[in-house]
Amino acid sequence: MNELQLSKRLEAVVQEIIKGAKVADIGSDHAYLPCYAVLEGIASYAVAGEVVEGPFQSARQQVQKCGLEEKVFVRKGDGLAVIEAGEVDVITICGMGGPLIRDILEDGKDKLEGVTRLILQPNIAAHNIRKWFLENGWELKKEMILKEDKKIYEILIGERGNPQKPYKKASSAELFLGPFLMEEKNKVFIEKWTREYETLKKIKEKITQVEETEENMIRKKEIMQKMAWIEEAL
Repeated sequence: MNELQLSKRLEAVVQEIIKGAKVADIGSDHAYLPCYAVLEGIASYAVAGEVVEGPFQSARQQVQKCGLEEKVFVRKGDGLAVIEAGEVDVITICGMGGPLIRDILEDGKDKLEGVTRLILQPNIAAHNIRKWFLENGWELKKEMILKEDKKIYEILIGERGNPQKPYKKASSAELFLGPFLMEEKNKVFIEKWTREYETLKKIKEKITQVEETEENMIRKKEIMQKMAWIEEAL
């Protein structure tokens, strides 16, 4: 992967950037995504944000290598602290857990002024982002699920709008599994949730074998609820 050829998941993210947008890529690592987006004429301007020194320096070197110092700005900082309110139209956050992405959005709410689209690629627990959208006036417009190098990734696209709109039943199952993904139910979705179901089943069996404390009973009930949602979806 480099500035000329992205991974399958990052390519899918880039394709959702609005043409000509000003983009902030948070947790940019080597800044491949913003460099690619600018070189391909998709983004007009980009900020590559990194909180860790090593990736921050790698991103700076990548931008210099591409000769994009006047269009891609590498900044060191935590989450959305690297941008000013109104500076960008689109924010991409890839390769983090759902809870961390949610926290970045929550902590940086004041920086979302002028942002029209969020393109988020959580590695795990995407339901945290769906819930945040629902609570903060962002409408889930599109979801994708894909497999690359034996790993499964979800991509969520949010825009300001009616946060209730994608949820037909307004159920916890839709938040957990994804309303668009449940409807499409492609083979990657089936593979992911079949695997997750088996994992939950093993955890439930282990809990059943230990002392029946109130905490264990609550945990078991949560697991059984998730298993029921998966069974219904599959």
